[in-house]
Amino acid sequence: MKDYKKPSVTVDMIISNDKLNKNSEFVLIRRKNEPYKNQWAIPGGFVEYGETTENSAIREAKEETNIDITIDKLFGVYSDPKRDPRGHTITIVYLAIGNLKKLKASSDASDGKIYSFNDIDSLELAFDHKKILKEIYDRLNSLAI
Repeated sequence: MKDYKKPSVTVDMIISNDKLNKNSEFVLIRRKNEPYKNQWAIPGGFVEYGETTENSAIREAKEETNIDITIDKLFGVYSDPKRDPRGHTITIVYLAIGNLKKLKASSDASDGKIYSFNDIDSLELAFDHKKILKEIYDRLNSLAI
């Protein structure tokens, strides 16, 4: 049997207080570690072996933001082999609901802050996270979410 090289899998969560809309506020974290140390990013992380992506999203949200989330829906999958400098990484992006008042950075996050879609252009975001947020906003504007 041929030995296949496999990409890593991550999850990213757009966490808002209620069902996401174009006026919603959501959480970004400041990365504590490389790559993209000290840059803002969507909360997320690697899926552990034997873990569902949904459970990974719930765990990562709690670890990085202290927020207990409920997954609202799957937004999309991003698989560009060059999106992560550590290697080929596929991310699964979820829209999630949680209490933003509970925000407290921990784990791989040095800070956490609440932003809106109006803030995105002025931020330097890690990975392809600006692209992801712009695509979410565009879909919200077209009412396709």
